[in-house]
Amino acid sequence: MGKGKNVTFSDIAAYTHFSKTTISRYFNNPDSLTLENQKIISDALVALDYKENKVARILANGKTEFVGIIIPNLFLHYYSEMLNQILSTYETFGYKFLVFVGNENEETERRYIQELLAYKIEGMIILSHTISSEELASYQIPIVTIEREDKHVCSVNTDNYMGAVQAVSLLAKHDCEVLIHINTPTEENVPSYDRMRGFRDFCEEHHLCHELIITELGHEYERIYTNFSNILDNLEKKYRGQRIGFFVSNDTHASILVNILVRKYGCLPENYYIVGFDNSPASREAVFPISTVGQQIDRQAFEAVSLLVELMNERKKRQPVPLEQPIHKMVPPILIRRETTEKTRFERT
Repeated sequence: MGKGKNVTFSDIAAYTHFSKTTISRYFNNPDSLTLENQKIISDALVALDYKENKVARILANGKTEFVGIIIPNLFLHYYSEMLNQILSTYETFGYKFLVFVGNENEETERRYIQELLAYKIEGMIILSHTISSEELASYQIPIVTIEREDKHVCSVNTDNYMGAVQAVSLLAKHDCEVLIHINTPTEENVPSYDRMRGFRDFCEEHHLCHELIITELGHEYERIYTNFSNILDNLEKKYRGQRIGFFVSNDTHASILVNILVRKYGCLPENYYIVGFDNSPASREAVFPISTVGQQIDRQAFEAVSLLVELMNERKKRQPVPLEQPIHKMVPPILIRRETTEKTRFERT
């Protein structure tokens, strides 16, 4: 071949002595060829220094190798880290991603989905909570959700109940006189609801003094900071001088609580113990690194993309086998102890 000349299907056919139809089948339906013939064509592509024309391939078979992602926001560090981990799977699976941030607006997210479908995406990963799984399933495209209601679609979630038990057990071991869980209103069919259930069950089973605070905290730093400050003021009046163990619903909020305490007292007082949830960067980078329940975000992301690729590959077969019921994968949490539950923090103050 002349240097710089684009290699065509005709060139590959002439080199391998296969028909152009066979070459086309290699690119669009490789399972229809024997492994021996696939190897012959693959070797020919290397020998001819074939550079794939992505645009031509999309026009030919309608497969874009694009996956759509909709996340609720980028404020919570869990979502930004999850997005980072999903994007990093490109090296393994070769899929590119189109990302939209829904900001909990149902109609906006529906427009985003229509936009994604117009780009001929092959599948979607959904982390936002606004659109029901029943509606998502109606789009007739492979979908995997993460940490949201998932009755009608495939999903990857953390064992939130186990994570809550791990967190509260750690606080109980420090002889906290009262245990507090702070969370936002959550539907019972959402996986993270089990953080509240696990907290309550453990405390009641072990007859521990506890309080479950469920309230809207906001989505901007200033509002969340004010709401947490008010919660803390009320708790300090109610449980004055007592050893309090905080189990906070996510690391971003746990980090804000640490900031409030350090600004108020110049240190993290010895009668406060704090555990977050996620093991996002916010927990590691706080002025006092925060103990947390690790969701294994990297594993969640990999499992979600891997499952989606399985669904998309099945869909590409000549006779795809539909799922009898959605697949739900559960990732176990890992308790990570840091300074907010360790005595070493007192040596720094």
